[in-house]
Amino acid sequence: MIDKYDPSLIETKWYQSWEEQGLFKPNAEGQETYCIMIPPPNVTGTLHMGHAFQDTIMDTLIRYQRMQGKNTLWQPGTDHAGIATQMVVERQLNAQGTSRVEMGREAFVEKVWEWKEQSGNTITQQLRRMGASPDWSRQRFTMDDGLSAAVLKVFVDLYDEGLIYRGQRLVNWDPTLNTALSDLEVESIEENGFMWHFNYPVADDQGQATDTFLTIATTRPETLLGDTAVAVHPDDERFKHLIGQHVLLPICDRLIPVVGDEHADPEKGTGCVKITPAHDFNDYEVGQRHNLPMINVLNKDATINHNAPEAFRGMPRYEARKAVVSAMEKMGLLVETKPHVLMVPRGDRSGDVIEPLLTNQWYVDAKTLAKPAIEAVDNGDIKFVPDNWKNTYYAWMNDIQDWCISRQLWWGHRIPAWYDEQDNIYVGLDETDVRTRHQLGDEVRLTQDNDVLDTWFSSALWPFATLDWPAQSRELATYYPTNVLVTGFDIIFFWVARMIMMGIKFMDNIPFKEVYIHGLVRDSHGQKMSKSKGNVLDPIDLIDGISLEALLKKRTQGLMQDQPEKIAKIKQATEEEFPEGIKPYGCDAMRFTFASLASTGRDINFDMGRVEGYRNFCNKIFNASRFVFMNTEDFTLQPADSEQASTVELWIISRLQHCIAEYRKQMDRYRLDLASQTIYDFFWNEYCDWFLELSKPLLKTALRNQVQNTLIRVLDQALRLLHPIMPFVTEEIWQEVKTRLQLSHKSIMISHFPEANDQLINDQADAAIKWIKGVTLAVRQIRGEMNIPPSKALTVMLSQTNDADRALLNEHGALLSTMARLDEVSLLSADQEEPPAATALLGEMKILIPLAGLIDVAEESQRINKQIDKINQEIKRAQGKLNNEKFVSKAPDHLVAAEQQKLQQNTTALKELEEQLNKLQEL
Repeated sequence: MIDKYDPSLIETKWYQSWEEQGLFKPNAEGQETYCIMIPPPNVTGTLHMGHAFQDTIMDTLIRYQRMQGKNTLWQPGTDHAGIATQMVVERQLNAQGTSRVEMGREAFVEKVWEWKEQSGNTITQQLRRMGASPDWSRQRFTMDDGLSAAVLKVFVDLYDEGLIYRGQRLVNWDPTLNTALSDLEVESIEENGFMWHFNYPVADDQGQATDTFLTIATTRPETLLGDTAVAVHPDDERFKHLIGQHVLLPICDRLIPVVGDEHADPEKGTGCVKITPAHDFNDYEVGQRHNLPMINVLNKDATINHNAPEAFRGMPRYEARKAVVSAMEKMGLLVETKPHVLMVPRGDRSGDVIEPLLTNQWYVDAKTLAKPAIEAVDNGDIKFVPDNWKNTYYAWMNDIQDWCISRQLWWGHRIPAWYDEQDNIYVGLDETDVRTRHQLGDEVRLTQDNDVLDTWFSSALWPFATLDWPAQSRELATYYPTNVLVTGFDIIFFWVARMIMMGIKFMDNIPFKEVYIHGLVRDSHGQKMSKSKGNVLDPIDLIDGISLEALLKKRTQGLMQDQPEKIAKIKQATEEEFPEGIKPYGCDAMRFTFASLASTGRDINFDMGRVEGYRNFCNKIFNASRFVFMNTEDFTLQPADSEQASTVELWIISRLQHCIAEYRKQMDRYRLDLASQTIYDFFWNEYCDWFLELSKPLLKTALRNQVQNTLIRVLDQALRLLHPIMPFVTEEIWQEVKTRLQLSHKSIMISHFPEANDQLINDQADAAIKWIKGVTLAVRQIRGEMNIPPSKALTVMLSQTNDADRALLNEHGALLSTMARLDEVSLLSADQEEPPAATALLGEMKILIPLAGLIDVAEESQRINKQIDKINQEIKRAQGKLNNEKFVSKAPDHLVAAEQQKLQQNTTALKELEEQLNKLQEL
């Protein structure tokens, strides 16, 4: 074992060893299985804090189950990420002065594959740095041959059943990416805009404009060019007499009907609503109800098309907006323009404003597939953890719309549909299959659909397609359904629901038994981490460390140089939080931090102070282990024998059983936060702070060899408990433990996980050590309060004792004297007068330390008074800041909170010092 804890010396070494030995592969055939599917990260992506958090949870669960001897598979893989990957490569081409259109489809797709090969391993290598232990030999990619075959079969089968169809529907259209988007890929952002009120003339029987007008309001005047009706509420007394009549659509000189529809709310706006079925989702529904024409006036790049009057054709949409408003004003039909706050839909990738657009797309009949998927959660076959997330699932699933699965991209699974010259549709696995299925001769010319499938379509097949389906492989029979899906709440509908629908449809079984929903990782102030905010942390930087200069460069990289204020703000915040950059903490400290924060379902604020603390914990584990090894070099291995054990050993063995039982209970409930706290408390507080200290005097007695065995056996069990969360430091230490205990396992990761033994719980030993600890801590507290050196041996008197106190003193007096550094412990009877002393209580027992001659009362009083003066100055300074309205209102929240915390701490310290002074004055 290395002399000093240094994660950089052990992490790569042990990971390579595990991988070379094939320890991540399933190795317990025929026994109980346990399987987790990794949510496939983007193939061209890099590891972020959300990945690191999620993968720590999964790896902890996998290692925990693997150590229980289960046939464990953590299935890895990556997603081709259609839009994201295509955007990356298109930007590269643009920088080189070319484009995908110039290259052509085949050459462009080849270019993307090249990029995938260059960058595709980045995130998997980063996962290795995180200690992730999936079976890398089974790594899959959503566009590898096997998964592609599964995608084609699913599409063809659903089409043959009528569950996939092609239709003209309104979709979210991204004019920048030139593709349809799902609702979940659109972000609605509150922005400032305008509301324009226009008059539409009511037409007479000859179709001529009258002096009567209907006033409509709109935030998108350019869509006026595609209006096909005006709607009023059928019960609105102001307008219902006009239902069935027409208005003359300005600019277009087109008669459009007045329809009665409840979509028009008499209490909102003017009570009259312009209806543009081809450019608004609500209007589309109105159009369907009233059989209205659907006039699309936008090209796919959001310019005005040939369906609009000639004067507007070719105009970009916002230029057309100004032109429409200007034309209406000239015609005297602009009533007013008002500032208006509205929700603007923007594409989450491009940031462009999304346009509802009427296009031909491919759809899945999601309502039909959703029914059994809802029932699976209803009847408890699938459980959400925490349970409340099933309500989010139900809300989406019960109102599910048909799923638009086509995307106007080149990178992805190309839709397996072909068209003849009459636009008849033929679907098959490939063109040969199409011709065979439909008996088409070579004379029939076929053209394949240009679109690709939504990335989530292939991801929906992940739990069974990665196990070689449609082949009926041994892996599929063994690991499907999987045990748990670990994911964030933000993709419950994107991915979780769709996997359930597809799994039940094609495997006739659920894809997983539980869905563990974790929160999102935010920064220390609770803000979402994003590049635009400059508050992103890279998990690899926490492992290896990074200088302030390099961190600033990372956080401001990509920001436009014309954003100096933003860049300055990011730099200031970074310098305040990381004045010296980020120290190297190692993987184990970061993983333990994530585990400690993994309470079910809540967002977490990532606290660097915790990482620092758990780095210290790693060091504590290492140093404690070195102490054990130094004191067990001469030991002789012997079977565990509780009958020969001392009370101290019986106590630590008993506490270990409590720790094992609680740890397992919390891990089985996905409460990694409580499991990590349990083992932390046991190892640091009970094993290190007390058992190691209590063992020192025993190692000098005839019990030496017995105590040595207990020291190393308990260390072995504690390391196994720690291993799922902290794999590296535990492996490094355990290899030495393994040698001393003559264990046969190659690695701690395949050793047996501890099981609690109730017969080893010893209440008597627990009570005895609790008493020794209580007296020792009371004496230490008095030493601290009275500034008595730890090396000074003290006389202690005990009064108000009972039979149990006296029996414990009689049996463990020597051990107590060693732990509390006492030279005499005496009992005071009820009739003896207590001397002037510093006192503490343990239950009803009184612990007295006579102070006469022990300290100089005048000198100690002077020292405490100086401290009181100093703290009073600090309190006055903090109160001055917090009473300054300018500071409280303008300073960052975390600085104000820091001042409030200082004030509270100093107020508490002042109270304690005043109490010490009062005690001195009583002497």
